[in-house]
Amino acid sequence: MAVKIRLERCGCKHRPFYRIVAADSKCPRDGRHLQVLGFYDPLAAKDAEKRVELKYDRVNYWLSVGAQPTDTVRRFLLNAGLLSPPPMVIMGNKSGPGGKLPVDPMTAGV
Repeated sequence: MAVKIRLERCGCKHRPFYRIVAADSKCPRDGRHLQVLGFYDPLAAKDAEKRVELKYDRVNYWLSVGAQPTDTVRRFLLNAGLLSPPPMVIMGNKSGPGGKLPVDPMTAGV
């Protein structure tokens, strides 16, 4: 069973409120979940303490057993310090040393 840490929508029309839950990846968004790990209120002020609230010990447990967070939840966990940021990938410069230069068709002997 693949477990995802994702958002489950609650609240009424035009007043969204989300629970952060651990759920089987095959279950629907608002379907059965394994455990509630916190909540997210998008209507709260961006600097409010009650905008995102997490149960840190339970989130750490689910991450340790292999649960994969969705992109939105991953952003919350990065801001909370529960995940380390992904490593930076430095791409090579093609016009630098060892890179291929564009070929001029006039001098290429075409």
